[in-house]
Amino acid sequence: MTIDRRRFIRNAGMMVSGVTLAGIGCSLPTGNDAATSGNSSLKSNTAAGQVLGSFGLQLYTLRDVLPKDPKGVLKQVAGFGYKEIEGYEGATGIFWGMQHTDFKKYMDELGLVMVSSHCNIDKDFEKKAEQAGQIGMKYLISPWIGPQKTLDDYKRYADTFNKRGEICRKNGIRFAYHNHGYTFTQMEGRMPQDILMEGTDPALVDFEMDIYWVVTAGGDPEVWLKKYANRFTLCHVKDRIKQADPKEQDASCDLGTGSIDYAKVLKVASGSGMKHYIVEQERYDNSTSLKSAEACAAYLRDLKI
Repeated sequence: MTIDRRRFIRNAGMMVSGVTLAGIGCSLPTGNDAATSGNSSLKSNTAAGQVLGSFGLQLYTLRDVLPKDPKGVLKQVAGFGYKEIEGYEGATGIFWGMQHTDFKKYMDELGLVMVSSHCNIDKDFEKKAEQAGQIGMKYLISPWIGPQKTLDDYKRYADTFNKRGEICRKNGIRFAYHNHGYTFTQMEGRMPQDILMEGTDPALVDFEMDIYWVVTAGGDPEVWLKKYANRFTLCHVKDRIKQADPKEQDASCDLGTGSIDYAKVLKVASGSGMKHYIVEQERYDNSTSLKSAEACAAYLRDLKI
């Protein structure tokens, strides 16, 4: 996460000052059930492995243009080949000033499905969970908790995730946590990510692996996907600039232009319970956000895993 995005989340109320996060609902397959439920996002291609049948876009990618014309921008997103979207909470809420039911109708017109949304889980969370359930969303996601001072702080967050998960379960959806690099940076001899995984109930809490941030922190996403099979059910895919300084945090780039071997990583993900593959871009050098979203869609459309 860039400094600008940290500031955005803070301004939007998405930074939590206390320990008040938690869990998920369980109307969808969990645990071993997820392993046997199949992966609807993959299509068979016996000649050359599998291709992603559907993939999504985190709308934060389009933060520079989306607020100006939500409907027009979303129409372009559908035209790029995206089938799913993941929202974020802006100044006009998750549904960009529309009623949640009206937003759903527009998504239907475009052939898009709003699978999930990042949101402030400390404000009106029960209302958000109720609305998400009413329009068939699958997840509400905590996007950021920030680096904590002790492992006990992470344990308290795990407890709160479980509580949020109970709220989601009552509304027929699930709760998930989206990582950044800090949970994959060792402290007190442990990985904070392990603390969150161990302290949350698989029946209540899923995880969204931001593959870029695992790699940027020096981790191996394939190891984590195998270690916690069926816990990571969504992922963010964005590439990392080739030969970037290992200490450089803000080094994301369009898919297929960087150093992450996504054919290899996503093959492991698909065998470890991954259900949703979501493009996110946090920076642009020689392009615009819309051009970046279009290029990433083209890459995933042709990717064989």
